[in-house]
Amino acid sequence: MSQRLAVTYPNPESLHTAAASRLLIEIGDRIASQHRADIVLTGGTDGNAVLRHIASNPLNEAVDWGCVHLWWGDERFVPADHDDRNAKQAREAWFGTLVVQGLLPESHIHEMPADQRSEHEIAVAGDSENIRLLDAAAATYQEEIIRELGASPHFDVAMFGVGPDGHFASLFPDHPQVSIDDADVLVTGVSDSPKMPPLRISLTVPLINSSRKVWVLASSSRKAEAVHNALSSVNNPHVPSSFANGSTETLWLLDDEANSDTGL
Repeated sequence: MSQRLAVTYPNPESLHTAAASRLLIEIGDRIASQHRADIVLTGGTDGNAVLRHIASNPLNEAVDWGCVHLWWGDERFVPADHDDRNAKQAREAWFGTLVVQGLLPESHIHEMPADQRSEHEIAVAGDSENIRLLDAAAATYQEEIIRELGASPHFDVAMFGVGPDGHFASLFPDHPQVSIDDADVLVTGVSDSPKMPPLRISLTVPLINSSRKVWVLASSSRKAEAVHNALSSVNNPHVPSSFANGSTETLWLLDDEANSDTGL
């Protein structure tokens, strides 16, 4: 476990710009030392803004993207072409251009499984069917992680946003998934997300916290209470983001408004 640190920027724009530069430098450093970087991306307002800033950052052209593998901390279990997909949003915001240019191999993009059903099949499905499919999707992604990274996998950097309710990834307050502490359960399905859409897949806390570095992004006053509650507690199931803790670094990247209640 690592000490939690918070860095505050004056506004969302400077936060997103700095996070983009920080990630690109980190990727370059990891490639230089180990010839491969495994990065967990996040969606949402802050996550997608960071990806757009990466796309326009001059350092984006300096990275050997053939040595980089992209993963996701969570995903909406919807069809692959659905606008809610974190992976679709990330491709449009940033890395799709790298793929088109031949710089990032498609095989290095590790998207979480999508819902293969038709709209009608999704509409008439019951809870048991949804749970069965979510469990199978989670197992498929866990198998991919182990196949790529070994029996004791870890990522180099795992980035997450935080919601106004304190959730991160798709681990929601007082939901059972946030309390999974079995190191052999790397990925879990979520069938009753309080935030639409309700069906999701998420990395678990044990896998997240095995990452070398865990970064949590938050901007705006509507997230100030959640940030305060997370940074003033540890492993609090009422505030899932309080579980975030990388093996060598845990970094909260905030703007002034998100940090307004913390006193940091």
